[in-house]
Amino acid sequence: MASANSRRARATRRRRRRVAAADNDLLPAEWAALQAAWGGCAYCGVTDRPLQRDCLLPISRGGRYTLTNVAPACGPCNASKGNQEVTTWLRSRRRDERTFLTRHLAVQAELATSPA
Repeated sequence: MASANSRRARATRRRRRRVAAADNDLLPAEWAALQAAWGGCAYCGVTDRPLQRDCLLPISRGGRYTLTNVAPACGPCNASKGNQEVTTWLRSRRRDERTFLTRHLAVQAELATSPA
């Protein structure tokens, strides 16, 4: 049991270092706009749970917390996705990849044209 806790602690420290080293530029106002534009979890649509920032390309694979790489996700979807790329995870869950990507592009276009 102690080795599992120490592995978890090492993984947490590595993740913190990766996040601190990356150029993360998602502002609180941008996060709020993303949540409003999606209207719930970007993956399952649930609206009655707190949303978490989920990187479409995970930080462990070179992703960053940026407006174009983050989608709001409920806890279960975010935990299930883990460090998989979004398209791989959507396929494994047999979810409609095309619908998600189309919606993602629409949200990005909406945020690009909205006043800052």
